[in-house]
Amino acid sequence: MPIRIAPICLTALSLSCAALSPSAGAAPEAGPAPVSQRFCADPSPHVFKGRIYLYTTNDQDNSGKYWDSTDWRLFTSKDMRHWTDQGSFLSVRVFSWARPDAKAWAPEAAYRNGKYYFYAPVGGDKIGVAVSDDPKGPFKDARGDALIDKARDANAGAEPIDPAVLIDDDGQAYMVFGTRVPKIVRLKADMTETEGSIEDIRIDGFPATDPKVKYGEAPYLNKHDGLYYFTFSTGWPGQIVYATATSPMGPYTYRGVVLDYRKISTNHQAIISYGGRDWLFYHDNLLPGGGDYKRSITFAPLSYTSGAMNQVKR
Repeated sequence: MPIRIAPICLTALSLSCAALSPSAGAAPEAGPAPVSQRFCADPSPHVFKGRIYLYTTNDQDNSGKYWDSTDWRLFTSKDMRHWTDQGSFLSVRVFSWARPDAKAWAPEAAYRNGKYYFYAPVGGDKIGVAVSDDPKGPFKDARGDALIDKARDANAGAEPIDPAVLIDDDGQAYMVFGTRVPKIVRLKADMTETEGSIEDIRIDGFPATDPKVKYGEAPYLNKHDGLYYFTFSTGWPGQIVYATATSPMGPYTYRGVVLDYRKISTNHQAIISYGGRDWLFYHDNLLPGGGDYKRSITFAPLSYTSGAMNQVKR
């Protein structure tokens, strides 16, 4: 078992959604039900204009043999019980520098200065950024070239994928990304340019008794009560674990497990606050015919105790 430096509480979750009026101002208890009957994965949820905007990869339209879809899907909700499929709102073709058949992998979004930014891993070796005046789009290429390019940028890593963005309280934006070695880079205020060098994120304190606990992919950075929480997947398959630091750049200290292994080869998580609670979104095998390449997104309540993320038991 992994070593937990901070105490972890296990809480059984309700298997059904509680009744909720849209005007109640609070989100329901989460169950294991998927947000859609379409296959989708790699959740990037955000609260924009009082609604949840959930950006995803499009497993429904991949080959079923690999994660090779070429567009991204959007779902919205105003109560976390009823979700509207807004369709495949963006394709890799929006980036003229990308191959039209390039893989569209785990995305991210952010809002700043009246604009919505969409961070798009393309082809496994680049991250593009698109911009829109509306969270549903239409989005257009914000740069004309990639924000991160393995062939161009020093220390971009083996696979510059899985971007996640944190805008800190002082206005500084950070983007984490990467597989096998986690990366972090500052973003300029325009959200379309990097500032400074790409750096490795140092994580101390991995349990020596369990060599499977290591950084794999799916980095995500959030802040709670002044402490930075870095969650990520330990591999293929992977647990979702977390580390903490007093600075977004680290170094981080490993703390424990947030979500245990799922019955699929990947996992990918994100965290939002909505309805007075914190929520962990992730993907799993939930629909008939599902599996490693046909995944489904769900969510669960997440809580903190004395600086520790409490483990979600599913």
